[in-house]
Amino acid sequence: MVIFVNIKVMSISKLSIGIVGLPNVGKSTLFKALTNKQVDIQNYPFTTIDPNVGVVAVPDERVGALALMSDSKKKVYATVDFTDIAGLVKGAAQGEGLGNKFLANIREADAIAQVVRAFPNPVGQDITHVHNRINPAEDIEIINTELVIADLETVTKKIDKTSKDARSGDKKAIIDLEIINRFKSHLESGHIIFKMNLTDNEKSLAKELNLLTAKPFIYVINVSEDQLMEGYKPSEELIKAMTDAPCIAMCNKLELSLSESTPDEKKEFLAEFNLPESGLDQLIKTGYKTLGLLTFLTTGEDETRAWTAHTGDPIPHASKAIHTDFERLFIRAEVINWKSLLESGSYVDARSKGLVKTVGKDYIIQEGDVVEILIGK
Repeated sequence: MVIFVNIKVMSISKLSIGIVGLPNVGKSTLFKALTNKQVDIQNYPFTTIDPNVGVVAVPDERVGALALMSDSKKKVYATVDFTDIAGLVKGAAQGEGLGNKFLANIREADAIAQVVRAFPNPVGQDITHVHNRINPAEDIEIINTELVIADLETVTKKIDKTSKDARSGDKKAIIDLEIINRFKSHLESGHIIFKMNLTDNEKSLAKELNLLTAKPFIYVINVSEDQLMEGYKPSEELIKAMTDAPCIAMCNKLELSLSESTPDEKKEFLAEFNLPESGLDQLIKTGYKTLGLLTFLTTGEDETRAWTAHTGDPIPHASKAIHTDFERLFIRAEVINWKSLLESGSYVDARSKGLVKTVGKDYIIQEGDVVEILIGK
């Protein structure tokens, strides 16, 4: 028996980004703006919402366009979980300000967004910087140091346990011990793991240990409305501190206003600041790109849905996003680019033009593919 499947069940895989920063840098404002954009969780039955977690839809105009073509009852977007933790201070990794407890909350995150303050004190207000100065490059150094120290604690504990297993002749433990000692040496020099040239084995072990500095970083530079209007550019010192990681300059105060605005008001705000899209939308999309993710889609009368896969995934593996059994039961799939489908007007017309391809297990999923999966039972 074979079945073509459009969209019957939901993926339980999630993309998550942890938000870190010093106190009074605008982190809470950013998270409130994100929370205002939170999706209706009724469409995501496997998602639980904690007070410090916001589930935000990945902006995707293709979902709406395909839903209109298919007359879909529902539109379901890919999502990102943002986890906010309390502001870190020097000594957080040793427990200052309960920092170590909060760091544990983002160990499961796929990436880390560091919020860094570049805005001056607003006129008539005194938003005190915890170190009584505005220096984003130094703030990054402080945060990175705390993450490095937290990882050092993790690898040191792991060395103690792994050493015992290695002495007993455990081959995996012997290999792991060599890798962990390399991590330790790198961290002791004050550097983050992500900048190491890691082998696949090393990447796997870093993920297993949930090392904070092995995760990709995204820097959110919180600027004032005036700085944004003037086309803020980071200084050479700040660029050096960010070590080639992606950077987004946004005004978190403006982002909060945008998140509370009607669509028409949002368009006016963006036009006023000459912005093609909101900073939050940039952040969400940057998270996807940073993690090497892509979106494929399914569409039909029941719903149009965006799904997440990794760049380079064969289609059977990508189809696990729809259902965990699909990789095992996969036979073949019908695939068409979303633009080609929309230009055709319907699956019927697209098929008549020969635009729908039948692909096998070796097909690599592409950004914007619209798929129907054929499975066996």
